[in-house]
Amino acid sequence: MSGRPPDSRPRAHATIDPVASKRGKQTVRDMFLSMLVITAVAGVAYIFIPHDEEADPIKAVDYRVELATARRAAPYPVVAPAGLPEGWKATSVSYEGHNGAGWHLGYLDPDRRYVAVEQSTAPAKKYVPVVSQDAKNTGQTRDVAGQEWEVWKGPKYDALVLHAEGVTTVVTGSAPTGRLVEMAAALETAPEPAEDPSASSEPATESSSGPSSDPSKAPAAS
Repeated sequence: MSGRPPDSRPRAHATIDPVASKRGKQTVRDMFLSMLVITAVAGVAYIFIPHDEEADPIKAVDYRVELATARRAAPYPVVAPAGLPEGWKATSVSYEGHNGAGWHLGYLDPDRRYVAVEQSTAPAKKYVPVVSQDAKNTGQTRDVAGQEWEVWKGPKYDALVLHAEGVTTVVTGSAPTGRLVEMAAALETAPEPAEDPSASSEPATESSSGPSSDPSKAPAAS
């Protein structure tokens, strides 16, 4: 037998604090209950708050102020469509007073295809390919509302091009040619200001057929 006395020291062993364990379980439970409450509130809000799942995310642009500004500033007659059928939506507008005085007006047609109206005093040979995404002149023309527009075709956009003194007008986009023609036919410039009729009227003259109302010119008594 060994002469070593038995080890009477208490041996360490793992212990779990019952209070800490209880707190941990409560924390997990509280988190789970909170998630249930949040999910329920979100579901109720989605059901009862009005929402339109078919709403169009693209907002229409009211460009009347920009158009009026451009027509005052541009060195050429700025065009914009009038009387387009229902379904057309203006989506972008801009006017740059430098580098060719460029006017831009973007639209979506009723089939949500893109159509843009572009005008500038920049040289047409460089300007048209830029705004039409590298379209090429086909050498053909198309009569639109009594004006001869050049027909351009490209890998992305087609275009109708009208040359006038000092300005090039382009109707271009991913829409089919029929829609481009529809836009081109609707383009108008600012109406001429109405002439004031009073400005051209002759000043009133005194009639000599009746007696004068001036006492100094009354006929002398006989």
